[in-house]
Amino acid sequence: MAQKVAILHTSFVFVSVEPVINDLIAEMMPDAEVLHFVDSDVLATVVREQGISQKSEDRMVHLAQAAEAAGADIIFSACSSLGPTLDAAARAVDIPVIKIDEAMAIRAATEGSRIGVLATVPTTLGPTSDLIAAKALELGREVSIEQRLAAGAFDVLMGGDREKHDALVIEQAVALAGEVDIIVLAQASMNRLADVLSERTGLVVLSSPRMGVEFLAERVSELAK
Repeated sequence: MAQKVAILHTSFVFVSVEPVINDLIAEMMPDAEVLHFVDSDVLATVVREQGISQKSEDRMVHLAQAAEAAGADIIFSACSSLGPTLDAAARAVDIPVIKIDEAMAIRAATEGSRIGVLATVPTTLGPTSDLIAAKALELGREVSIEQRLAAGAFDVLMGGDREKHDALVIEQAVALAGEVDIIVLAQASMNRLADVLSERTGLVVLSSPRMGVEFLAERVSELAK
């Protein structure tokens, strides 16, 4: 029987502008039944409030509960900014909850010593850095984390100007490269630039979608046994 995978979205960008997660799931789990749960305003709220309020956390918990009520076997959170709320969501449901950047954080903490975290939305810098730091602690590794923001790039992407978005991201990645030995892209919306950035910086550039969906696919196959 096909597993039901619920994807939690906090913006329509991954449903309409950058459907990369859907494409990867279709590639790696063609038999999975995918359910989408979207709160298209919660990321905007977190950006506006410059942090995660209790109300924002409650909204993600409700989204996870709705996914469980719809019969999902596993939940996949597509948003790094709201990552910390997924711990509360995981406690509120009886099905597994996977964060998109979990596998990426483990690899960064394993391979990097000076880790650069690059984001286009300020709210992803803290959660991504904290997740990497937590994984490094679990692994017993000492790492330093350098945060860098490509200010305004996400707004430009939302307006449909991919070219300007890409130029802003590349500029910040090149500047960051001199200070770190590995770069982590804090948002899935930068995924398609990973190879270009690696070429331009000469560094390993980690992006969450493929690694995150591979991690999800492993868990789904375990559930199916």
